[in-house]
Amino acid sequence: MEKSEIKIYKTPEGKVSIEVKIEKETVWLNLNQMSDLFERDKSVISRHISNIFKEGELEKASTVAKYATVQKEGKRKIVRNIEYYNLDVIISVGYRIKSKRGTQFRIWANQILKDYLIKGYVINQKRLETQVEQLNELKETIKILGNALEDKELTYEESKGLLKIISDYSYALEILDRYDHQTLKIEKTSGKGIYRLTYEEVIKQIELVKRTYSHSKLFGQEKDNSLKSSIETIYQTFDGKDLYPSIEEKAAHLLYLIVKNHPFTDGNKRIAAFIFLYFLEKNGLLFTKDGKKRIADNALVALTLMIAVSKPEEKDTMIKVIVNLINMNN
Repeated sequence: MEKSEIKIYKTPEGKVSIEVKIEKETVWLNLNQMSDLFERDKSVISRHISNIFKEGELEKASTVAKYATVQKEGKRKIVRNIEYYNLDVIISVGYRIKSKRGTQFRIWANQILKDYLIKGYVINQKRLETQVEQLNELKETIKILGNALEDKELTYEESKGLLKIISDYSYALEILDRYDHQTLKIEKTSGKGIYRLTYEEVIKQIELVKRTYSHSKLFGQEKDNSLKSSIETIYQTFDGKDLYPSIEEKAAHLLYLIVKNHPFTDGNKRIAAFIFLYFLEKNGLLFTKDGKKRIADNALVALTLMIAVSKPEEKDTMIKVIVNLINMNN
């Protein structure tokens, strides 16, 4: 779950001190804490909670969360996932056992939440003021998606791919309620890479693809030298430093340039996507640590279409989208 704050609640008589978690605009207590708060056995609290959900007074999915919690078991400290209940459940239990402490806790919690939300609003405002550029880039990305939809009637898989891009990339754009996540900036990328792509190697791979997947004589037939130029471009330097220093930036520009330069008589998009994947695989970036594809097949198809219909002035936006989708540190 997201990072939470801790506030200490003390009963008016000072007998009980409880660490209260604050997250998602509410407070959370576990079963042991509620037992201490209401001075009732855990079995009593548990029975009331069970009845609250059974009777439909509250929905469990929206009022219960699991937190990794350190517990002492003998001399050992064990981390276990413990169920926590939000303020709605705590108040409902308090009503059922007619606890004065429940009322006291509700008053305290509401004041804490009010202070917390005001504080969060101020922080949000400050951060939002510095992220106008990000909002503009989001609008630009959506516009490019719209252009892709207008350019051709998409298949079901291609449409799914567009939605997948938005889903995978949305973590960088949800600044209204997830302002502390990574922005559209290119950052935290990997190093220069372990494999340097060459024009000769690309031609060899295209021939393999042609023999396996294409029956067109024009597939992979070069029209000019733009393929070689595209490969050379991603390794350009200035003053001894790479213009595109990371694997992600090189891969993004490689895909973009091959799609936009149309170096082949036939198969430009397919070849661009294949070489893009080949480059990622050679540099150990094609799969995540748990063995899943870093970018889904339908998302790659949709991304290639987006590049194809994008305007030259939208290049920076497209590059940032690609980099964030394949960033190994995301």
